[in-house]
Amino acid sequence: MELLYAGFIAFILLLLALDLGVFHRTAHVVKMREALGWSAVWVSLGLSFAGFIYLGYENQWFGLGTGVDTMSAARSEDGRLVYNDGASATIKYLTGFLVEKSLAVDNIFVIAMLFGFFGVPKMYQHRVLFWGIIGALIMRGIMIAVGAALIVRFSWIVYVFGVFLILSGVKMLLIRGTASDLNQNVLVRFVRRILPVTDRYHGERFFVRAGSPESHAPAVPGAAVEHDSVVERAKRGAVLVTPLFLALLLVEFTDVIFAVDSIPAIFAITTDPFLVFTSNVFAILGLRSLYFALAGMFDRFKYLKVSLAIVLMVIGVKIMAHGWLKAWLGAHFNFYVLGVVASIIAAGVLASILLGRRDSARGPKAPVVEGGVA
Repeated sequence: MELLYAGFIAFILLLLALDLGVFHRTAHVVKMREALGWSAVWVSLGLSFAGFIYLGYENQWFGLGTGVDTMSAARSEDGRLVYNDGASATIKYLTGFLVEKSLAVDNIFVIAMLFGFFGVPKMYQHRVLFWGIIGALIMRGIMIAVGAALIVRFSWIVYVFGVFLILSGVKMLLIRGTASDLNQNVLVRFVRRILPVTDRYHGERFFVRAGSPESHAPAVPGAAVEHDSVVERAKRGAVLVTPLFLALLLVEFTDVIFAVDSIPAIFAITTDPFLVFTSNVFAILGLRSLYFALAGMFDRFKYLKVSLAIVLMVIGVKIMAHGWLKAWLGAHFNFYVLGVVASIIAAGVLASILLGRRDSARGPKAPVVEGGVA
């Protein structure tokens, strides 16, 4: 099994190396057509991997399908060991991929807010997202390993995940997020306290040295043009942090927050660590291109958040009642769960598009002022 994980991680690293080292070597503004193309590539890779999942679990390559999965409906001949065959593993992988990809869209909205606050030039956003995804893969790998270990030792913890997902869905429905001043963010204030942060961007660099030619680089398009007082005050040769690094830190921090919801969601679908890890990885890999594909269209998907909240509650109920669902729906109950999740997300997208068009056709409402309508 260790060889399987090593091979999968090597494959992902190869894809990332080709992405940054070959296809995106130079910083540039990612256009809609390019973003849609790359989104299609990453989604196709994620869906194609389902073929390997089926064959691997059906033929038990590298020991796949021989471990315990408390969310499975199939059992061994002795009636005790719960396992995954090719079909059940594929359905769970696709369900996890769909759920994680959908939750990533909500993450994208927050990233767009961060980039807007820091004024990150569009040509350098790709670099921030690339390294943000690298960090997200590492952190989620650790969180998945810890979660799997907890489930093995304390099987009842899956019900805790279920309750948490239901409460998270209710909270997402009832509480609207409001923009906050990121200058007051604890992480930003801590970094600025221990490290000198430059007042403007210096190309695509995360760090520069005071006194070096890079530290006096002209302001890039979209960045602040004020005098870089931090560079002037810093001791020559000292390492300076650029605002691009601050944006990267906040992107990483945001992913940790969203992982608190997404990791329990995938464990509610399957407790097989390989299915959890691979579905998460392929969902995250397309996050960068999906961001550029959706940039400028975030306000058109105002009902997607509602559908994501309902998905969290459905998955939470599923984990609480999975034994009853097995008895009622049979061995393929996970297939029905996949259909329900896909339908809810599709409904949110369609509602956003159709109702958005209706609101656009009506035109903007006239603002009401004292004494009548302006």
